Amino acid sequence: MRRRRITARFKQNLLITVLMAILTVTLFASVLAPVAKARTYVIHDGDRSVTCTTFATDPVKILDKVGMELGEYDSYITEPAAAGDTIRVQRVRNVTVEYHGKTMNVTGFGETVGELLHRLGLEVTGEDMVSHGIDEEIYDGMVLRVDRVVTVRETYTTTWKHEVNRCADASLPVGVEEVITPGVDGELLCTADVTYVNGREDHRVLLTETATKAPVNEIIGIGTGEKVPESQETAVIGEGFIRLASGEVLTYSGTDTIRATAYTHSDKGCDLITSTGTTVHRGTVAVDPRYIPYGTRMFIVSNDGAYILGICAAEDCGGDIKGDRMDIYFPTYEECREFGRRVCTIYYLT
Repeated sequence: MRRRRITARFKQNLLITVLMAILTVTLFASVLAPVAKARTYVIHDGDRSVTCTTFATDPVKILDKVGMELGEYDSYITEPAAAGDTIRVQRVRNVTVEYHGKTMNVTGFGETVGELLHRLGLEVTGEDMVSHGIDEEIYDGMVLRVDRVVTVRETYTTTWKHEVNRCADASLPVGVEEVITPGVDGELLCTADVTYVNGREDHRVLLTETATKAPVNEIIGIGTGEKVPESQETAVIGEGFIRLASGEVLTYSGTDTIRATAYTHSDKGCDLITSTGTTVHRGTVAVDPRYIPYGTRMFIVSNDGAYILGICAAEDCGGDIKGDRMDIYFPTYEECREFGRRVCTIYYLT
C-alpha cells in the first residue's frame, strides 16, 4: 500500500512539473517571439528622415505612425535592406511649365527638372534659357520657364526726326506765325543685334548708324512787326498799277484769267525743291512753262475776292499743269484744302 501511494504522488508531482515547464516555455516564447518579428524602417520624406522600429508591416500604417500621412495623390516605394527596409515617400508636386511662351500645369514626384522635361517630351537646345538647373529637384509650386533666346544681326532704316526752330520775323505782324521752311524728316541706315525671346523682340543693341538722308529743320517765323490795319490789308488795283497796303506801287503789263488749285510739299510726287531748283515758299507757283515761262513774276487775286495771293513767281511745274492751269503753293494741307479750286486773275508784273 505504501509503494502504491508513493507512485501516485510521484505521478502527480511529475505532472505538475511538466505543466510548470510548459507554462514557463510558453511565457518565455510569448516574450521573445514578438521581439524577433519587429523590423526597423528608415523613412525618407523629402529632407526629413526618420528611423522607426515597429511590428507593423503595412507602409501606410507605418507612415501614419511617424506623422508622415500620405495625401490623395502621394505614393511611396520600399527598398529592402539588410539594416532595415527603406520607405521613400513621393509627394505630388504641382509645377507650372512655361515652354517657349506656352503655359502648362503638370504634376510630378521626386524627379529633377531635366527628368520632368524629358518625360513631357520638351526638348532643350543650346538656344534655350532654363530658369532652374537641369539637375535641381522639382518642388511644389515651382514655375519652370524655358525660353528660346535668339540673337540676330539686322540692318534697317529708321526716321531721323527734323527739328523745329522758331525765329523772329519783322516782316510778319505781331501774333502771326508762318512756316518759312517746312520740316522734312531724314533717314538713317542702322545695324543692330536684335534679341528675340520666344519669337518676340526683347531688346536690341545698336551697332552702327549712318545718315542716308539728312533732315530739313522746320523754320517758323514769329511776327514782330506792326499789325497792319484792316483798312490797309487790301491792294488797290488800277489801270497798269497796283498799290499795296504798304504804299508800294507795282506795275503790270497785262492780265490773264486762269484756273488755280493748291499744293504742298508733302503731296505725292512733291518735295521741298522746285523744278527750277528753288525751295518752295509762299508765292511759289507751278505752271506750264510753255504757257507761262519760268521766272515770270505775277500778282494774283482770286476772282471771288476771298484771296489776295500777292506777288508770286513761276518756279515749279507738274504733270497735271497744262495750258491755262496753275498750282499755288501753301505750307499746310489744311490751307490747300481750304483754297480748293478757284478762278484767279494774274497780273504780269514788269
